[in-house]
Amino acid sequence: MDKNTEKKVLIIGTTGGEYSLAKKISELEEVSEVFVAPGNDAMKDFCTTVDIREGNTQELLEFALENGIDLTIATGELAIKNDIATVFHQHNLMIFAPTQASAEICISKSTGKKFMYKNRIPCAKFAIYDKASLAIDYVSNSNMPVVIKTDEHQEGNGVLVCNAFSVAKTYIEELFDRGEKKVIIEDYILGHEFSFYVITDGYHAIPIGSVANYKHELEGNGGHLTSGMGSFAPDYKVTNQIEKRILQQIIYPALNTLARQHTPYSGILGVDIVMNDMEQLFVIEFNPFLKSPDSEVVLALLNEDIYHLFQACVIGSFADDYVKIDIQDGTAISLVLNSKKMGAIINGLDNLDDDTQVAHLNTKKNNYLEYETQGSRALALTRKARVLSKAVADLYDEISVIDFEGMKYRRDIAKV
Repeated sequence: MDKNTEKKVLIIGTTGGEYSLAKKISELEEVSEVFVAPGNDAMKDFCTTVDIREGNTQELLEFALENGIDLTIATGELAIKNDIATVFHQHNLMIFAPTQASAEICISKSTGKKFMYKNRIPCAKFAIYDKASLAIDYVSNSNMPVVIKTDEHQEGNGVLVCNAFSVAKTYIEELFDRGEKKVIIEDYILGHEFSFYVITDGYHAIPIGSVANYKHELEGNGGHLTSGMGSFAPDYKVTNQIEKRILQQIIYPALNTLARQHTPYSGILGVDIVMNDMEQLFVIEFNPFLKSPDSEVVLALLNEDIYHLFQACVIGSFADDYVKIDIQDGTAISLVLNSKKMGAIINGLDNLDDDTQVAHLNTKKNNYLEYETQGSRALALTRKARVLSKAVADLYDEISVIDFEGMKYRRDIAKV
């Protein structure tokens, strides 16, 4: 290949989806090298990890300049919150990420809720409080259940559905005791929850996937809420007509307002939605990139050259170059394997079928080159098939060959 066409890519983030993103980009013909900051051991098989935290904007900038990075992709909220996009733009570096100002509706849930209310974007009734006593007084007069959230996304205990006042009171006190500055309290909407993602240059938006996700820890949507236990795409309940409504009622009202405020949103915009039995839509929150395990299923079905796609948004040719996004026919399902033990040796990875995609979320290699668990979310396994039932059956068959101490996963993902 002509050396002048070889591109270097830097991915910044620690959300769990960087593995799949880096793997997909590393397979592109025009990309010569992929760097991930900070990355993990498993990524070293196909890219170069960089020991720089995603919040260290200055070091990341210096690395990009010194190494001739052609395109940077910032996926982590901390990097986006630190406005890495503006910093890189000021140094004439191409970066695919929203600015801090445009992504504030994603980073701060209270800002996002106020934005929805002001722009008539459908959402549940909500209240925001910066004092525990006022929040407790509000829920004492609320119909149960209510949803209580921290202002910023957190791994684990940042959201709780409370079925009784005593539970809500205790949780509010716990949040403020641990230093939270404000809480968001929402009416609970019963319905089907899913995520919807678009890619946008700030003015033109094209869907890249609807994802049915499973956030509860236990089968039947029981237990604590998590960052995600599994997902599948496309979500068959999100019809073409509903997709059009999402664009008309949610996506474009948000993008148009941000553009009028001179803070156009460029990047991947995600929105979590609940649809009730009457097909009314209620926005839960915005997200500044693909979440894991949503990222695994969306990327698995994406046929586009991601480098060119992201570059088009950065240089301003997106609306001219893309009318629709090429997405494979069929379906993809992803399942997260959790571990209750740090340092548990993972067995069976070499026995997986070649068609099973593995994303390492929290693992590392020991001195014997064995993978060990390093956090509750250890692995994500993904399968594709023409029909969902086939993908589900194949995936659960594959899980039977994986084994590590304390392994736990949901057994009802996409099983209807």
